[in-house]
Amino acid sequence: MEDYAYGKFSMEHLRNTIEGVKLFNEQKYWECHEVLEDHWLEGRGDNARYVYWAIIQVAASMIHYRDKNLSGAQGLLAKTKNKIKKIDELKVETDLMETYLSWSKLKRLVMSIPSEAELKEFKELFEFRFRDPSTWDLE
Repeated sequence: MEDYAYGKFSMEHLRNTIEGVKLFNEQKYWECHEVLEDHWLEGRGDNARYVYWAIIQVAASMIHYRDKNLSGAQGLLAKTKNKIKKIDELKVETDLMETYLSWSKLKRLVMSIPSEAELKEFKELFEFRFRDPSTWDLE
């Protein structure tokens, strides 16, 4: 595991995602958004906040998908793609994201949906679940 460096996703960031991830996995997307938004707002200046922001935007996109609002789902997913690109550019990713958040799978699912996608193309992303936080060993 890498040593913590400011702007990289750390154990503290991971702990901040626990409640949001639980809610996301339960498809309580609005509640996930609300919980993670607090951490996103508190993290101004910390590049790792883009991870919270990306999860928030995936959750919001899934609300639109569930409501069959194609333009809303597409719009939020486009914003998510920009956050993921920013995470890559700023080198925010750490092993924690893969180990606990299945980040590469989430990233692949988000990036594989075309900008002019139909609702059916969001299904696999809608079925995505993060690794269950009750199994996380954060000691």
